[in-house]
Amino acid sequence: MFRKHRNTWYYYTKSQRRGFVALFVIILIVQVILLFASKLTYQTKDYSQNFDADYLEKKKYIDSLYLAANQKKDTIYPFNPNYITDYRGQMLEMTIEEIDRLHRFRKENKFVNSVREFQAITRVSDQWIAKYSPFFQFPDWVTQKEFNKPAYSNHKSNWKKSEQQEQIVKQDINQATSEDLQKVRGIGPVFSERIIKDRNKYGGYVSTQQLHFVYGLEEEVLDELEKYFEIGTLPVIKKVNVNEASINELKEVPYLNYYIAREIVKYRSMNGDIENKNDLKEIDKFPLDKIDIISLYLEFTN
Repeated sequence: MFRKHRNTWYYYTKSQRRGFVALFVIILIVQVILLFASKLTYQTKDYSQNFDADYLEKKKYIDSLYLAANQKKDTIYPFNPNYITDYRGQMLEMTIEEIDRLHRFRKENKFVNSVREFQAITRVSDQWIAKYSPFFQFPDWVTQKEFNKPAYSNHKSNWKKSEQQEQIVKQDINQATSEDLQKVRGIGPVFSERIIKDRNKYGGYVSTQQLHFVYGLEEEVLDELEKYFEIGTLPVIKKVNVNEASINELKEVPYLNYYIAREIVKYRSMNGDIENKNDLKEIDKFPLDKIDIISLYLEFTN
């Protein structure tokens, strides 16, 4: 093998071989010069100080951000405790049981008018009251009641008279336009469009309870909607026989989907006909909060 390379080397003329050797020597010398030059440059510059200064400056900035994040607290604005939703209650560190107690009380069309009454109804702890009650904000007439009962009585009676004189004429929610809906406090272009889109999706509302399933609407806004709107014209509903419909037919029922439809078919194949809406409660994963509405779209045996 070496003989082969040696023969190749001697293939070139003497002057060519000298040229190759000279080129190799020049390349070697240049590499050595560059190596020493880089070392000399590195030694003449003090990179450590620049690196340390840059590192310390960035570390100081990161530490300031971390400190600001730790010191940041969510701002709690004054609110009426009568309108605490599930989400807001969880943000205020209330338990599910405490929130449910408040909602049951409100369903009776009653209002909490003091911090003491709120604690008695919800049974929240004294620590919770001390932390969040300073943010409670009740209507003016409730505040007047605490300090001037006769004045409150007069105010309340005048308020009742004005309410009776107002004589609200409810509109048909199925005929309401976007402009009509936006007259309600708390309803803007986004919510009005969302309500109409939801209404068109189901061919019209069969109950005002369906407004509760429109994403984003809070309880106080829903109260205002039900105050000014009602079901005037019922949409034409083609009821689906829950005991004969296929999965594909059932999944088209409002608020149902493929998986719930499959559970309905599975339940009736194992337990026989579904006689009424109470039987729906036994079906796995059935949306119980919508059972009254869904049953309006279904046809039962009885």
